[in-house]
Amino acid sequence: MNKKKLLATLFFIFLSIVSYTEDVIPGISININQNNTGTLTPTLLIILIISVLSIAPGLLMMLTSFTRIVIVMGFLRQAIGTRQAPPNQVLVSIALLLTIMIMYPTFNNVYEKAIVPYNNGTIGYEKAFENTWTEFKTFMLREITYHKNQDDIYMLASSLKVKIKDIKDTPFQILVPAFALSELEIAFKMGILIYLPFIIVDMVVASVLLSMGMMMIPPILISLPFKLLLFVIINGWDLLMGSLINSFAGG
Repeated sequence: MNKKKLLATLFFIFLSIVSYTEDVIPGISININQNNTGTLTPTLLIILIISVLSIAPGLLMMLTSFTRIVIVMGFLRQAIGTRQAPPNQVLVSIALLLTIMIMYPTFNNVYEKAIVPYNNGTIGYEKAFENTWTEFKTFMLREITYHKNQDDIYMLASSLKVKIKDIKDTPFQILVPAFALSELEIAFKMGILIYLPFIIVDMVVASVLLSMGMMMIPPILISLPFKLLLFVIINGWDLLMGSLINSFAGG
């Protein structure tokens, strides 16, 4: 898929309104087209665009790989002890770019099965939304199953007193929070593995300072250069990014 398709996938709503721009500018009216119930009128489409954009950050975090990536990189920064290096803007940007790369097959399927048919008039907006949700649902169920976190689905279903025989039949209101919990669990497990080597460095430095009687010097001041040196020597960024990408079922 070329750049045009990628942009169309990321900005689905914007492409949906292109063909209606000239009709919207002269006047605004809320009318439902009785002759073609499979399409939305321009005004309703604009309202839908505004609604989607307002919840876009939440959808990005809850329906994609963004949450796991940004949390793991946050753990790395805290484990090294660099505080604001890299800054939040850099971490979020890297997480966003990795999310686009990991979610690329899903975005591609959404483009081919929902956006293109809808723009061609072969399916209505309801079918387009259904196809879009199906692709994201497939991604979320694959990640939950791959990491054996199906218990999150059953726990939430039990709390809502909903019986689920097959996780493929999990409704939206249960699948989305279950996926979020699964991503948090995976991110925290990876965070533990990231912390362990740096904790060992901190303990060694603290023991050396204590044995030398230099108790007034904060161990973090001495251990930070050693932790950075260790991270660079083992090519830490490559290991971290590779591990993050491989942690996904399609990675």
